Amino acid sequence: MLSALELARNGYLVIATMRNLVKREALDKLAQQGGITRNIEVRQLDVTNFPSTQPVIDSIVKDHGRIDVLVNNAGFALGGFAEDVALSELREQMETNFFAHTQVTKAVLPTMRKQAAGLIMMITSIAGVCAQLGVSSYAASKWALEGWSEALRLECLPLGIRVVLVEPGAFKTDVWDTNVHIAQGSFSDNSPNKDRTRTFSEYAKKIVKRDASQVAMLVAEVAQDPTPKLRYVVGPDAHTQKWLKRLLPWKIYEKLVLRELGLDK
Repeated sequence: MLSALELARNGYLVIATMRNLVKREALDKLAQQGGITRNIEVRQLDVTNFPSTQPVIDSIVKDHGRIDVLVNNAGFALGGFAEDVALSELREQMETNFFAHTQVTKAVLPTMRKQAAGLIMMITSIAGVCAQLGVSSYAASKWALEGWSEALRLECLPLGIRVVLVEPGAFKTDVWDTNVHIAQGSFSDNSPNKDRTRTFSEYAKKIVKRDASQVAMLVAEVAQDPTPKLRYVVGPDAHTQKWLKRLLPWKIYEKLVLRELGLDK
């Protein structure tokens, strides 16, 4: 929502899609307060309902003639140790965080190819390059998106289409609030990880989550850059994780992580 508002403030006509239109009230209210109502149009789209994607994209192109920027930011976080995550839960995570993004992207590519121009922005996560225990499924979905997008960028550059990855750290967004799902196996008394899950949960509650407007402003900035780079890391915690992993030998890195989480014993 914040990215949609920031793009609208910067003069873009934003087609904001959402699965449940009942939730548009907050967006409409903020748009009205900012005097940018005419720059935001809301349409219904469930990105996990794959057959519905192309018709929605086609209707947008029919009504407006082109699509200049696509921002893929739908998703949720599945928490739980890998041992406790059911295969069905992992599949749901991949369907939303990976396959839905690829489906929407593939739906806009023909239009951008005809235009010989366009920007596709994937909102991934620092978890897509620095996986952490307790969110293996979430990390897997983001790693898949990172790899797919990196290859897509190489494929699309000669066509005039740019692909960008935005990798936020811990920010106050729905991903870590209303869109957090916990694996059912984590609640089982038979889980061998129940004590570790409790320790990890307590640590996660203490993590400082920053104002997500910083990410939204970056999205608008990148959208206006004629030659954007591939990756943008956002947030001091994300930069710290990435550099520690890059600079330290793995055995030292993993000891640091486990000690920080209180799970080294």
